[in-house]
Amino acid sequence: KSDMFETPNLDTIAADGATFADFYAPSPRCMPSRASYFTGKSPPALHMTFIPEGNKDGPPKGNVVPPFTETNLPTSNATVASVLKAVGYATAHYGKWHAGQTDPSAYGFDESDGPTTNRGPSGEDNPNPAQAFATADRGMGFMAKHTAAGKPFYLQISHYGGGDPIDSTPESYEAESKRLAGKNPNDIADAAVIRDMDKTVGMILQKVQELGIADRTYVIFSADHGRAGASANLPLNQGKGSVWEGGIRVPLFIRGPGINKGTHSHVRASQVDLLPTLVELAHVPGPLPPGLEGGSLWPLLSSSETKPVQRSRDELVVHFPHYDKDPLGPASAILLGNYKLIRFYEDGSQRLFDLDQDLQEKNDLAAKMPEKVAELAKRMDDYLKAVGAQIPGHL
Repeated sequence: KSDMFETPNLDTIAADGATFADFYAPSPRCMPSRASYFTGKSPPALHMTFIPEGNKDGPPKGNVVPPFTETNLPTSNATVASVLKAVGYATAHYGKWHAGQTDPSAYGFDESDGPTTNRGPSGEDNPNPAQAFATADRGMGFMAKHTAAGKPFYLQISHYGGGDPIDSTPESYEAESKRLAGKNPNDIADAAVIRDMDKTVGMILQKVQELGIADRTYVIFSADHGRAGASANLPLNQGKGSVWEGGIRVPLFIRGPGINKGTHSHVRASQVDLLPTLVELAHVPGPLPPGLEGGSLWPLLSSSETKPVQRSRDELVVHFPHYDKDPLGPASAILLGNYKLIRFYEDGSQRLFDLDQDLQEKNDLAAKMPEKVAELAKRMDDYLKAVGAQIPGHL
């Protein structure tokens, strides 16, 4: 828990339900993670491993040739919205879409702000703070409308980012400037944006109470990658744009019926697990859509279960063969048990870490444990081949 940012409403969700200490985004960048969450499939399986700009990298930055990535989530994939809509749910997505230029209606969303990116629905460069509160207002209206009609609903609100004073309300910026007097100005601006975001979360939670649906409503909070900056996620290493823990380990809070307050899990989970989880929470009949890579988290939410999530494969692989914010260049990582292996494509080097003993990823065990390196490297290769992942080339 951060001592820099205050989020009382997020804290309420965490205290009222379950928190996951070992939860991962499928990518250290937003677009691949969003596409993966919507579908329950990994970015390499979707061929969406980077943001659209990744196809226009310009002159080579090293000797690795990154693969071309899809810029639109293929509409052939089932999504959390299409699955829930098929069994009678009203569905809405407000805020940042960033899964391509195709309208969210093509993926099962009844209502949305359109295929927005980091800019607001009108193309504004600084959508916050206006859109932070506008998306909350639209979400509350959506909930009220369908509650009155007696129809179940699925609502997703995806906040826009921001790290400048103009991205927050004057009141929040003034409050954070006083609270964090003497701190880095960038941290103060971030804290003000987060303060506004947390206020809108409180608005949604209050509306759920007012509508009288708290006892049959699940509330889920997560993020699509780590905060940007090599030291932004201490004690974790690195951040957004890298496959180190700071780039991919993110929060997950879930509260709702059947979940005991204060539930805390150290079982490794991923955003590919959210679609199967929501399908089970909604009691959707029949088999899951084909090709899903995740498994339901319900056993972890409803009991003191500590067994691994039941997926088609035990390992989690984060495939990020692109130049971005890691000075070591394009990389992929595999997590299995307490071990994590990172492969860097520039020089082919591989680094091994025991996350149970070394969460900061400071002690490379590769030279001491060559058999474990070989085992994990093979499993990673087998996985990437199985999902048809695009592998980078070399100049």
